[in-house]
Amino acid sequence: MALRRFIIERDIPKVGTFEREQLRQAAAKSNEVLNQLGSDIQWIESFVANDKTFCVYLAKDEAVIRKHADISGFPATKITEVSKMIDPTTEKAA
Repeated sequence: MALRRFIIERDIPKVGTFEREQLRQAAAKSNEVLNQLGSDIQWIESFVANDKTFCVYLAKDEAVIRKHADISGFPATKITEVSKMIDPTTEKAA
């Protein structure tokens, strides 16, 4: 089964003020849980804002993302499946 792309919005107060070590620890915890869950979920990248993170994941379904959130302790405030992607080169596509 192909993995689908999701954007996960996480409400985490003051995450934008976290120091490098705090972010490293958060990444380590997330990776630990991802290893437990196996190949049904992959973390691609996250964008950190003031009180939120926006994470890009590949996953089998929304349920495995919620399971990751429950085990890791990182909230999945909103999960949105990406149906299509565009970028600046899209206008040139045939």
